[in-house]
Amino acid sequence: MRILRALSSGASMAITAWKGNLTIWFFTFLPALLFVTPLKGVLKAGLGQSMITERLADGIDIEVFADLGLIFSGLMTFFRSGFLLVLLSGLLLNVFFSGGLFSFFSGTAKKSGLAEFFRASAGNFWSYLVIILIVNLIILVLFILIVVLPVSVIIQSDNAAENTIYSAGVILTSFFLLVLPLLLLVADYARAWQAISEKPACFRALGYGFRQTFKQFLRSYFLMLQIMLIQLLFAAAVFSVLPNLRPVSGSGVFLLFILSQFLVLIRIMLKAWRYGSVTALMLFPDSPAEAEVAEDQQGPVFSQPPDPVLY
Repeated sequence: MRILRALSSGASMAITAWKGNLTIWFFTFLPALLFVTPLKGVLKAGLGQSMITERLADGIDIEVFADLGLIFSGLMTFFRSGFLLVLLSGLLLNVFFSGGLFSFFSGTAKKSGLAEFFRASAGNFWSYLVIILIVNLIILVLFILIVVLPVSVIIQSDNAAENTIYSAGVILTSFFLLVLPLLLLVADYARAWQAISEKPACFRALGYGFRQTFKQFLRSYFLMLQIMLIQLLFAAAVFSVLPNLRPVSGSGVFLLFILSQFLVLIRIMLKAWRYGSVTALMLFPDSPAEAEVAEDQQGPVFSQPPDPVLY
């Protein structure tokens, strides 16, 4: 019952924060231009304006890129240098804007408007950056220990069959994916706690994140598992539909672009739903007695979902 309340509250919060989600989409879209603009210019220079749609109408044609010659090698050089820039900017933007979302979802925003959204994002930035870096480092180390090292040992074995290596990789990766929700919960609980804390305290927030994750293990895990499954189904649907859409005109390309950006916005709202649901699960206890205990441990606790300040 409490999981359903948290999921419902998180969905309501994510919808209410539509202006914040649009702001995140806009600033996420800007780094993508680093790839789209030069690619468009290279295709025009290498193939000509009238050839691009025709050559790519039936899908990705590797000969298109082979015909670019030296221009293609220059494009690849740009991609190698630009990829790290886009990856880094995406990480920093995610850290920055998550501060604003958690602040509004926890009900600690002082006033309405995008100015307050940016203020909350900036105020939580450094604490959130440390939290994300530490959790991502833990995820990387666990992936190496759970998946990479055992599979490497099996590969180096003289008697290892190809099917054995494949089965081991699938089993170990599945186990790692079952562990991953716990680490995401630690990060989300830590950021939710930091949002209601008066001072930056990233390490205390991480400690709270670990305690809260295992204190409400079953509730927290199944809530995160449901959200991740929905996000996975959404991603699978996107990757199964988009490759089959092959526009043959300029208007078709434009509509495909609009559709892809709409799907990006939905992905952002799904992440906001996750943040709101975890915050709701943390802040809204089942009983007054539980509320008193929680308030002594973590600060203000709400008996029912607060109304997020409208953007």
